[in-house]
Amino acid sequence: MNFNTDIFEQFDKKWALLTAGTENSFNTMTISWGGMGTLWNKPVVSVYVRTSRYTHDFMDKNEYFTVSFYPEQYKQILGILGSKSGRDMDKMKESGLTPVSVSGSMSFKEAEITIVCRKLMKQRLEVKAIPEDIAKALYEGEAPHDMFIGEVVEIIRK
Repeated sequence: MNFNTDIFEQFDKKWALLTAGTENSFNTMTISWGGMGTLWNKPVVSVYVRTSRYTHDFMDKNEYFTVSFYPEQYKQILGILGSKSGRDMDKMKESGLTPVSVSGSMSFKEAEITIVCRKLMKQRLEVKAIPEDIAKALYEGEAPHDMFIGEVVEIIRK
């Protein structure tokens, strides 16, 4: 497996879709927080999901998840997928993206890169351990994030 990129740009500037579930039941959301590296001698991806997000339920219930990256032309669609909840609407129909089953999870035909991950752990971010200015700006009155770490099991290129 090989994936060369400016990881800071991938997550922060281009964004990504985090998807969990199966063909019969899945959800996706736009993320801009994440990381890639090595942990426990394994290539890993870390993603952060508020406990209040609909996708969080899918992350809890499924062993695999995907992180997928898209060409610039999809940024508006990613904006919609990050601001609307699958609890309230059919995000897939609204997005126009084409779901595809991949190695135990889901992604989309339009993705340039899909990273398939097997969930290794989940850890709640402790707000009291976060610098006060950040905690106040991002968590005052908001649900906390859980960090999910997944082992990269496959990288799919378009």
